[in-house]
Amino acid sequence: MKKYICAFAAIAFLGFAQSCKKDSEFLDKQPTNVLPIDAVWKDQNLVLTVVGDLYDRYPDYQTIEAWSIFTVFDEAFASSGGDYGRHQNLEYGYDSWRYWDLGVYGYIRDLNMFIKRGQESTQLKAEDRDRFLAEARFIRAGVYFEMVKAMGGVPLLTTPLEYDNSGNVANLQFPRSKESEVYDFVISELEAIKTILPDDPTVQSRATKAAALAMESRAALYAGSIAKYSNSQLTLPGGEVGISSSLANGYFTKSLNAAKEIIAGGKYTLYKKNPTLSDNFAALFTDKSNNPEVIFVKDFKLKTNKVHGFTIDNQPRSSAEEAQGGRLNPSLNLVQSFEKLDNTYASMASVDGSGNPVYYAGITDIFAGRDARLAGTVILPGTLFKGKAVDIWAGYQLADGSIVTGDNFGQSKTNALPGTSGSVQVVGGDGPIDGLEFSAQSGFYVRKYLDPAKGSGQIGTRSDVWWVRYRYAEVLLNAAEAAFELGDLAAAAEYIKPVRDRAGLTIALTPAQITFDRIVHERKVEFAFEGHELWDMKRWRLADKVWNGNNMSTNDFINATNIGSATRTSTQVFGLWPYKYYNPGNANHLKYVFKVVKPSRVTAAHRFRIGNYYSSIGQDVLNGNPKIVRNPNQ
Repeated sequence: MKKYICAFAAIAFLGFAQSCKKDSEFLDKQPTNVLPIDAVWKDQNLVLTVVGDLYDRYPDYQTIEAWSIFTVFDEAFASSGGDYGRHQNLEYGYDSWRYWDLGVYGYIRDLNMFIKRGQESTQLKAEDRDRFLAEARFIRAGVYFEMVKAMGGVPLLTTPLEYDNSGNVANLQFPRSKESEVYDFVISELEAIKTILPDDPTVQSRATKAAALAMESRAALYAGSIAKYSNSQLTLPGGEVGISSSLANGYFTKSLNAAKEIIAGGKYTLYKKNPTLSDNFAALFTDKSNNPEVIFVKDFKLKTNKVHGFTIDNQPRSSAEEAQGGRLNPSLNLVQSFEKLDNTYASMASVDGSGNPVYYAGITDIFAGRDARLAGTVILPGTLFKGKAVDIWAGYQLADGSIVTGDNFGQSKTNALPGTSGSVQVVGGDGPIDGLEFSAQSGFYVRKYLDPAKGSGQIGTRSDVWWVRYRYAEVLLNAAEAAFELGDLAAAAEYIKPVRDRAGLTIALTPAQITFDRIVHERKVEFAFEGHELWDMKRWRLADKVWNGNNMSTNDFINATNIGSATRTSTQVFGLWPYKYYNPGNANHLKYVFKVVKPSRVTAAHRFRIGNYYSSIGQDVLNGNPKIVRNPNQ
């Protein structure tokens, strides 16, 4: 029986071909729907089409193509009626984040078959064939990395399996490999292919030497953390789950060496094109022209089917190009994590040490003197997007403490304020209004990944901002963390310094100030809304401590003593609402006062259970293969 492989239409390739002009001539070819697999490896353009499909299926858990996934934990509130349930879910299911099914292994089979046929091929130039094979191995390593992060050890298949129609499937049933063995495979594959792949920083949506090293550094760092921070509850006798602590330093060394190889290569730098630090940080994710920081992305292209609606879904509602936006509201939990420029943490509760309200002349004053990444990640009240002021304020607070507000965007009321007549606006055009979807119910909108280009907020145009999977700042922070874990605090301080310098934090941390809490904090604020949070919390074994099921109160935000603690409880999302103080004749008249709020749709405290560290294996998999053992604590 012949094996067939789909050759997807050229449009499926557009998402990554943009960065590789030497391959772009394929876009002029007419696609062929189905080809015998042997025929594919006779034509470079046909191989390129298949590679395009393999890249297009690369797994991402959190991405700009699914904004609501960023509201599953504590980074943001989902200001969309259909997504409020994310804040009313007490426990995460054991099947959450599962990445093991027939589709995944079908993907691996396609990769294995592609590699096998490529190794047998003699039709292409050796350098072209070798690059294609290295790309497939890179993708396969990435798939296994995603599987081991979610599942622990999985059956490690590197050749295509064949069913002989005998009715006996025993030869197709494989046990789970050890968790360490899967990590070792990922690391060794990336080491093996790094010199085959192009060492070209202008290639960003296909595998390169730096992309392989960046993935290796991340994978080895994860393995090292699991080995160091695991415990007896998170192991299985056969090693399918859990890594020996004796292996931790070996993995940290591999992570550090991979990062150092990228750094020493000198081909990547931090993005520093804009002198305004917050604008610069925001532009890092939208600037696709000679971006020196980006290593590996999922790309998109306007006027094709490779576009996305992140900007449409999340743009500020009051200035939207269409009546769309406002869904992803960053939490006060995240916003308050951004430290002051003197390297200290401070509460954003608008009260002084005696509990008296603090009044601010300008609505942005409360955020002054903070890490520039805050305003580069979050749209703050009173700031601009696409040249228009974002209108976020919750109403008026009167002298007696009562509130005058509205229940719709930018609502005006007549005779609403004491001593006045006529109509006056009593709430911002973007809210916040409790329970009104698309308003800024946390007091903030997201900025990271919002497209500033004209038309990006229109349904008919949408956006081609790319999704950044690996970038140079992560390489530096990987190196800092690995060096810290290996006891070299001086090196850790040097690696972390340029990332913090770019954020305006110019008082360098001393080696003695590099602590585990600092490592955790730095990744939290640098990588917000980039898909790192879940996996970092899992590998550090912090998830059950931070998302511990305990309810939170406004006092948790007034108390600033543990803001920088890696184990600070963060089970419910909070917001910060600005009010205009109305008291004619008073020195604080029309200044701003801020209140910490818990949106009323937040009714449950998230609980991450020990059994959530490894996703459950589907019963269909267990029924079909008696060699598979269950994950623990479920």
